[in-house]
Amino acid sequence: MSEWGDQNLNPEAMPEPKTRPVGGTEYSWCKAVPSGTGITVLALLLSKPPNFSILQTALHNLQYSHPVLRSKHLFDPTTNTFSFLTPPTPHLQIQPFDLPSTALILQNQSQPNIPAFHLILEHELNINTWRNPNPSSDADTDVLFASVYTISESRWALALRVHTSACDRAAAVALLRALLGEMKSTGRGGAERELKGNGEVSLGIEDLIPNGKANKPFWARGVDMLGYSLNSLRLSNLDFKDASSARRSRVVKLQLNPHDCQRLLAGCKSREIKLSGALAAAGLIAVHASKHLPDHQWEKYAVVTLLDCRSILEPPLSSNNLGFYHSAIMNTHDINGGNTLWELAKRCHIAFANAKNSNKHFTDMSDLNFLMCKAIENPGLTPSSSMRTAFISVFEDPVIDDSSEVHQELGVEDYEGCASVHGVGPSIAIFDTIRDGALNCACVYPSPLHSREQMQDLMDRMKRILVDGCDDVDSES
Repeated sequence: MSEWGDQNLNPEAMPEPKTRPVGGTEYSWCKAVPSGTGITVLALLLSKPPNFSILQTALHNLQYSHPVLRSKHLFDPTTNTFSFLTPPTPHLQIQPFDLPSTALILQNQSQPNIPAFHLILEHELNINTWRNPNPSSDADTDVLFASVYTISESRWALALRVHTSACDRAAAVALLRALLGEMKSTGRGGAERELKGNGEVSLGIEDLIPNGKANKPFWARGVDMLGYSLNSLRLSNLDFKDASSARRSRVVKLQLNPHDCQRLLAGCKSREIKLSGALAAAGLIAVHASKHLPDHQWEKYAVVTLLDCRSILEPPLSSNNLGFYHSAIMNTHDINGGNTLWELAKRCHIAFANAKNSNKHFTDMSDLNFLMCKAIENPGLTPSSSMRTAFISVFEDPVIDDSSEVHQELGVEDYEGCASVHGVGPSIAIFDTIRDGALNCACVYPSPLHSREQMQDLMDRMKRILVDGCDDVDSES
């Protein structure tokens, strides 16, 4: 029960908790998160001290509005299945960390010259509340947790940690905007809401795919599964630094100022490609260059592109429908030292677009989920037991956001949203945002499989490739 006004409710009059079995994609995340991939974190840097009562009420209101946020994962060991168990009332309690507690956490991170907010983001990415799929305590199965860290006497960090099965990137963006709106409203006298509607978690993505879009003949499914498996044996990877030590997710940044970002977007627009194609191409060129191979030597890399399917489901969903409604398309590309940014970006974009036009984001959904689970269960099937399924993952479209009066009113100086990848996944996952006209990419990677120095070098190479590509755009105009 919530401590904020639920004490006098009659237990006999309370609605029963709702239960829904997880779908196929949600199940794959329930399997992935205990190994370290799929811990979504939304972190805000605040210059004003948060009012805990207002923040608690705002979060409870969000849990009322979005039943999935107040859900728990219920694991049945007899059937090895998961369900969303959704109680009728919010139960989230904010965990506060005072200045000494936060200082100790930062000290234990032992990462010199890294800003405190960045370290707290990494710290949250590695708090795996879901490590045990059969917890002894119900509290361990919540899908949402909230913490406030006291960085200094004038800076605080608010962190929301969410199980990815309940919150994809589009949902995280909607959650951020809704949270800021709730905090503003509650701070001006808004009260905690009451339960409305049936309180059930929305259907999973598989139940909303338009009729016929996911159909694939049995023999074709077998051929594709064989193709994915054989291709994985031929894929190249970013060099592994330490494949045996325990892993954590770390973050490096790739940023372009507004001038260079607008030039990059202009180059994409003139070539009728998406930013995701340019980011993937820059990454592919950078990884080949980082190995100092002869220009004529070819390597094959995998690119995973994630797309938000809400608008193409039946019925269509809005971004306010929280949950996991992304799908993935995997393409492979042969790279040598002679590739240029725009030529390769066009190739990446066309390969993705053709696959999307062929509905592979629907027809191959169960195949990729199955292979993801197999890699989790059998790490030895991947190179050096690294559990790397691709070199890089990108999103089809960037998040576009601008500072607002609400940010100023609440003291929001910075924010970041991304998810962990140190279990199964790519060597680098790019979470891109165009904020106030500038490009900000949070690039998450598994450490010490890859080192921070190695990944920062890769980011520096990618930035030079993108900026040089912008120079090519200017010379064409």
